[in-house]
Amino acid sequence: MKKVIVIGAGIAGLSAGIYAKRCGFDVTVMESHSIPGGNCTAWKRKGYLFEGGMHWLTGSSPKEPLHRLWRYVGALNDDVKVIYNEPYAEYNYNGTPIRLYRDIDKTEKHWLTVAPEDEKEIRILCNYAREIKKLVLPLFKIKGVKMTKRVRQSLPFLIMAARKKKRIRTLGGISREEYINRFSNEGMRGFIRAHSNDTTGIRFLLLTMGTIGRGSGGYPEGGSLPFMGRMEKTLKALGGEILYKTRVDRVVMEQGKVVGVVAGEQQLPADAVVITADTMAIDHLFDKPLNAPWLDRMRHVTKPTMTTFICLGISTDLTKYPYRYIFNPEQPIELADRSYTKLTINNYASNPAYSPPGKSAMTIMLIGDTYDFWKKAKEDGTYAQEKQKIADKVIAAIAEKMPEIEENVEVCDVATPLTYERYCATWRGSWMTEMTTNSKIKSFNSYPPVIEGLSGVYFAGHRMMPPGGFPVAANSGRRAVQYLCRDTKTTFVGEKDFRTGRK
Repeated sequence: MKKVIVIGAGIAGLSAGIYAKRCGFDVTVMESHSIPGGNCTAWKRKGYLFEGGMHWLTGSSPKEPLHRLWRYVGALNDDVKVIYNEPYAEYNYNGTPIRLYRDIDKTEKHWLTVAPEDEKEIRILCNYAREIKKLVLPLFKIKGVKMTKRVRQSLPFLIMAARKKKRIRTLGGISREEYINRFSNEGMRGFIRAHSNDTTGIRFLLLTMGTIGRGSGGYPEGGSLPFMGRMEKTLKALGGEILYKTRVDRVVMEQGKVVGVVAGEQQLPADAVVITADTMAIDHLFDKPLNAPWLDRMRHVTKPTMTTFICLGISTDLTKYPYRYIFNPEQPIELADRSYTKLTINNYASNPAYSPPGKSAMTIMLIGDTYDFWKKAKEDGTYAQEKQKIADKVIAAIAEKMPEIEENVEVCDVATPLTYERYCATWRGSWMTEMTTNSKIKSFNSYPPVIEGLSGVYFAGHRMMPPGGFPVAANSGRRAVQYLCRDTKTTFVGEKDFRTGRK
């Protein structure tokens, strides 16, 4: 039994640890934080729980291959309730609700009622979504690895997937404003603008409609913390070990082969190391900066996605409002050099895990690269004041649409990119990678998990396939273990070999 050390106890790290254990390896996961999760995280404040990671889950539907992975690692089982909020989102246009339903037909019918003058473009967009909903992320087998049960994709599926990816590339190359100008109705134009941005065009809207349209994108009850807790429990039940509050300082190499890691005053031996920490910020783990063509490409093209979270605990019941509520504030919200002309509220009032009875928790995400602004504020001593300023602006804007919150905000907590940098050790506090309108949708092998000349070192994590996210992180841990099995001539034990909790 070979000794494997996994650096990081996020989704990628625990996924790698669980797969490695089931393949017969001796596994120790080392995590600098006191809890598992990495970017899949949440935090408690005065009786409220604020979600900072999971806002939906691709693979929540049993019809998707990815669902088997979530069950294999223990994140989902028959006892986990998955919530499917309906409507999925609501955009308030001057008092008129424009909704996105999980049923594409229902969405189409609703939009035609709102904007009959845009019938042609609405039908085209919904037909695109019907195509995209068939595109699921399969579970791959790498070349050369022996598996107990063979995984193969049918030729029709591969042809279909290629066509759908081509569709996404084509539409992803169209700028947001160019696409919006195809619509006449100002409400529909505002809705599309609220579900897209200048960087990704309408790609996000299409992928969202496709995901929820096939019955996925649900929300496991309780969110990030119990989700990661179930993965932690699975690893420990298999005999794996997790060392918390243990920061790995260096990976020890001898003649190009890994022999262990150094963490503080201790050195732990290892036959292999799986690094799931942010791949953009791991040079400190080695005596010399890492060098590989794929890593150089990652460093050159990666643009970080980061967020400032405004988290509010409200001492009143807001269940009459939708889960995802979007509106345009009367005055743009200014933060650093950015101007936010729409706000998206994740309203957890209907979920008892997030607030005391009769009260409500909500989070507002201001997505954008504000790292340098917050870094400067931290250095000049205005960090707390700037957090309070942005919170006050957001609260005032929300009160315009939800007057019940006025005078009822009893908890306010702001998490910046510096918060994620500190607790999750992510590059510039980012949690995903931007996909521009010119970005290509690549295969899962866009970045290989190995570097020539480093024997026994494997890489996983959300950076390994843009834009990242939970599915990429979990799949990357799985793939790293496939490479480990191939290199050690070990049989990879996959999802079909286990009863994964389904009754």
